[in-house]
Amino acid sequence: MAQSKHLSNLEPWQDPKAQPYVSIKNITKTFGGRVAVNNVSLSIFRGELFSLLGRSGCGKTTLLRMLAGFESPTSGKIFIDGIDMTDTPAYKRPVSMVFQSYALFPHMTVEQNIAFGLIQEGLPKDEIRDRVNEYLELVQMSGYERRTPAQLSGGERQRVALARSLVKQPKLVLLDEPLAALDKKLRERTQLELVNIQEKVGVTFIMVSHDQEEAMTMSSRIGLMNEGRILQIGGPTEIYEYPNSKYVANFIGSVNLFDGIIVEEKFDHVIVKSTIIEKNLYITPSASVPVGAQISVAIRPEKVMLTDTQPDGEYNWTNGTVKDIVYLGDVSIYHVRLRSGAIVFATVTNSVRAAERPIQWDDEVFLYWKAENGIILAM
Repeated sequence: MAQSKHLSNLEPWQDPKAQPYVSIKNITKTFGGRVAVNNVSLSIFRGELFSLLGRSGCGKTTLLRMLAGFESPTSGKIFIDGIDMTDTPAYKRPVSMVFQSYALFPHMTVEQNIAFGLIQEGLPKDEIRDRVNEYLELVQMSGYERRTPAQLSGGERQRVALARSLVKQPKLVLLDEPLAALDKKLRERTQLELVNIQEKVGVTFIMVSHDQEEAMTMSSRIGLMNEGRILQIGGPTEIYEYPNSKYVANFIGSVNLFDGIIVEEKFDHVIVKSTIIEKNLYITPSASVPVGAQISVAIRPEKVMLTDTQPDGEYNWTNGTVKDIVYLGDVSIYHVRLRSGAIVFATVTNSVRAAERPIQWDDEVFLYWKAENGIILAM
């Protein structure tokens, strides 16, 4: 019984029988000999909010534009709901796109902007009015019908752009850095509003972002891209807790990386001799790693404990001098310089006021962590 219950709770991407809603197969795009997207294959499932995450120029927007039909692949195929859309022009695809600039018509009212696509399709006036009102209410913009984009805030323009995309009831909504123009507090609030709207309508969203916190907050899964390739696909927790490379570990959040060599390998642990700290690292790995392998051990700063007392045992601790303390309100990030010259970061919750902290600048401190907190990465 326990097994069947577990299977029933599988997400679609964990179920080998589930059929993808959007299927990208071996897509490559080149511009004048430069490879922008390099042989990418990707399956996205109905109702997902999937994020393509990466630095500028990594190929994520080019991939989004190929899904929209604004760019044609050099090679490969794109399927939406089982139908080959590779050569289908943009205006015939069941896809809507929310641009970074929102691209609202400045001379039209909110109501006219949202209705524009429906008018182009030739729908009856009564149906257009009803649909516009429905989606105005969905994005909490009822009462703004007669305003122009110039009379709206950035957050309000973003909602109108989203309503204009959703009102056509597409199979797929593409979002190109949709919150980039908003200030930090408004962006954080709008992230949750967008997720709630997406869950209400049940439409599949694919979002491009360079903001890791945005992608982590909003996404069912993330595809992290670099140089035209997808390096890792997974849920926010998986990507953060179990990165598959040094690049991914460095891109998502802050991380301490200890280069070293495997000197002992057992069924339940490995011992790593590091070039950065004097003590060996005792790690409980998720996969077998042979003795002699050169690896890195990744440890997130919030998993590193800070104390002025030497820890017990011979593994997983080191010592150094506090060289900086970055105060962020709820937490402080301690920068500790080791004898090797390396800097290790430790995140500490601010449970007391700054003046009452037992550890201050230039103090000699010890750092330690649990065996399960280290992730082994290939060099």
